[in-house]
Amino acid sequence: MPADPAPAGGPSFGDRLGSTFAASGHLCVGIDPHPYLLHSWGLADSAEGLREFGLRVVDATAGRAGIVKPQVAFFERHGAAGFGALERVLGAARAAGLLVIADVKRGDLGTSVEGYAEAWLTPGSSLESDAMTISAYQGVGSLEAPVRIATHHGKGLFVLGATSNPESREVQTAVIARGPNAGRTVAAGIVTEVNRLNSAPIGSFGVVIGATVDLAEHGILPSDLSATPILAPGFGHQGARLDDLHRLFGAASERVIVSSSRAILDAGPDGIAAEVTAQASAVREAYAA
Repeated sequence: MPADPAPAGGPSFGDRLGSTFAASGHLCVGIDPHPYLLHSWGLADSAEGLREFGLRVVDATAGRAGIVKPQVAFFERHGAAGFGALERVLGAARAAGLLVIADVKRGDLGTSVEGYAEAWLTPGSSLESDAMTISAYQGVGSLEAPVRIATHHGKGLFVLGATSNPESREVQTAVIARGPNAGRTVAAGIVTEVNRLNSAPIGSFGVVIGATVDLAEHGILPSDLSATPILAPGFGHQGARLDDLHRLFGAASERVIVSSSRAILDAGPDGIAAEVTAQASAVREAYAA
């Protein structure tokens, strides 16, 4: 696949992400309408409740942080009505100037994965987002069409690399037997191939690496992340600490998106704006340290 060229018109996703970091910091607010959160917010577990929840999170984030990440699964469980609610939330977030990462974790090959990319990354689509999460279980080469579509439209991809769930470790730390990444772990091979798609200082093709993951245990080297943005869930509720940011990611920390969901959302509808402000400030302090 070609390295990260300029899009057909306008800045690349990597350029826009860098501008967001500079203007609004590295915090990403998850839009995760868990049923327990809907209940605690006084909302019904319905499409209407999802829409209201999402719009409130967007309102609380705009002007306080620069990135949101809707977890699509919570909307998808309500079928067509849930997707209608998601469309409203995505549109409101992008209209508010927020960078939107659709956490869809799609993965396939050929025209199937191309269809996923067209749905989430095409300008004017009702599901249009600035980037999407995606799986490379069938090989990073299977993502050729999404890479092409993302590049053309100035969008981004975040490929699952090293996730924090304990079930993943056996697969992600397995050693590759053949090919250009022979002798390296599966996670390191994915991260290396994604990094090759990018150009400095920050590319449009990122990886998902849990903030509770030990990079060395997964065989991932700093050089594997020389121009790659990192979507890092796990801060807050899952136990990762902001003051460990530089220790966890080293020089790559400058390209980390600090994703926090329940630690913010648990503040409720009356406290979420203050919590976003507090966490955005804490992230800035972590970067200044």
